[in-house]
Formats: sequence, C-alpha cells, structure tokens
Amino acid sequence: MRRDTIFYRLFQQLPTLLFELLPNPPENAAEYVFDAIEVKETAFRMDGVFIPPTPSGILYFCEAQFQLDELLYERMLAEISIYVYRQRERFSDWQAVVIYPSRNIEQSRLDTVRELLASGRITRIYLNELGERENLPIGLGLMVLTTLEGERAKAKARTLIAQAQGSRDIINLVSTIVLYKFDNLSRDEVNLMLGIELQQTRVYRDARTDEGRSLVLRQLARKFGTISPEIQAQVNSLTLDRVESLAEDLLDFTQMADLINWLDLDSLSERLCQRTSA
Repeated sequence: MRRDTIFYRLFQQLPTLLFELLPNPPENAAEYVFDAIEVKETAFRMDGVFIPPTPSGILYFCEAQFQLDELLYERMLAEISIYVYRQRERFSDWQAVVIYPSRNIEQSRLDTVRELLASGRITRIYLNELGERENLPIGLGLMVLTTLEGERAKAKARTLIAQAQGSRDIINLVSTIVLYKFDNLSRDEVNLMLGIELQQTRVYRDARTDEGRSLVLRQLARKFGTISPEIQAQVNSLTLDRVESLAEDLLDFTQMADLINWLDLDSLSERLCQRTSA
C-alpha cells in the first residue's frame, strides 16, 4: 500500500490534522502550510513539512513509518539538519512527529535520540493507541483506517463515510484508502462494496477528475516551478485513473524530465490501446 501517497493527500486536504495528534499544538495551526520536500544534496525525502506562517513560528517535520527501519531516527536527523541549514530564516524552532501503526514498528536502538525523545523534540504517535475508533475525529479516523485490514477496514470505512455527511473529499479519501487495501478490486467495485453511490454518477466523476487535474498541476508547480502550457494540456487530457496514477508517481520525480517521460509513456500506451481495440 502506498501509505506515503495516502498521508500526503490526508495532510494536503486536512492540513490541521497533524496538530490534532499533538498535546500542545500551536495557536495558529490553521495558518500553517503543508509541503513535501526533498533534500536534493543527499536524495533524502521527507513525508511532509508544516511551515509556519511567520519566521517566528515552529517548523514541524512529519514522518509516517509503517515498516521497521532500524536507522529511521538517524536518517531523519540527517534530513532535518540539512533542511534547517538551508532554510533557517523561515522559522524559529523545529519539532518532529513520527506516526507509527504500533510500537513494534519502532526501531529498537534509541541511543542517538534518547535526549530528543525525552525532551519532546521528537513526538511519537501510535495509531493503535489513539482510543476508541468510533469516537475519533474524522481525520484521525482516516489515519487509523490505513492500519486496518479485511472486515475491520470495511466496517471502519463505512463508519467514516457516514461521518463524512456527504463531503466529497472525505468520501474520496476513504474510497482511495480501501482501494489500496483491496488491490484486486476496481474503484467502482470498492465504491459498491462501501455503498458509495454518489461516486458512480458521471457528473461526480467528471468533477473529481477536474479536481484531480488541478491538484496535480499545483503539486507539479510547487515541485518544479512554472509548468509549460503544453504540459498543462497533457495533464488536463488525462482520465481520472491516469490522474490518480500521476498523483502517486510524481512524489518520486526528481526532475522535469521524469514528468515528461511519464507523460510520453502514458501517451504511447494510450495509442497502443486504441490500435489494439480498433
């Protein structure tokens, strides 16, 4: 499951979600800007950074870790040190948050970070310890959903859909998370399983496609700067399925050439499919 993509979308659509996990969130949490960054000098990539609205604020680094990594904290400190060195003028202090599904995923040796953990500089969140799932805010419920499997995932997804009260963005996130978990099913089959009728209408699908294209173009502009009209036109011609694939894959792009190659291959694949069907 591409949890990095899921958490990127969660934080992008619900940017205050991280602060719901913290015991002492900043008072201006709603003004923070979420971004995913790459430390190009070392090819390190962080899951997300929450940038304060003013240079006097605290910068928050976020890492969602769902597999055991015995050097996670050492890697994080290397990434953070380089970013702080390059962007020191954008904030006054920093904190890091690591999100685990459970404690048994955390690395066993903590010698190099014990002071940082004790001081609260690095906060650890264990999703299976957040409390009664039915009583969680919907954003945290979406996080918990990423840790569940089988019938428990289905039941939780239906609960979240009911909580969403028709919110298109939330329903789409629920559907996407479950789609990753049941990768043998199509999007329509997942929606049918969850009782999501709205997603199956043509009007809704067209609206979601337009939203997806706009979101991808914003992500690309933030990553590479100005996007040429030609590339914008190519992105705007993508179907919903291809837009969602690009939204995942672009997180691994390091240069504009990666995007161009992706679009060229997608165009070639589309032409081959048309010839085959003809």
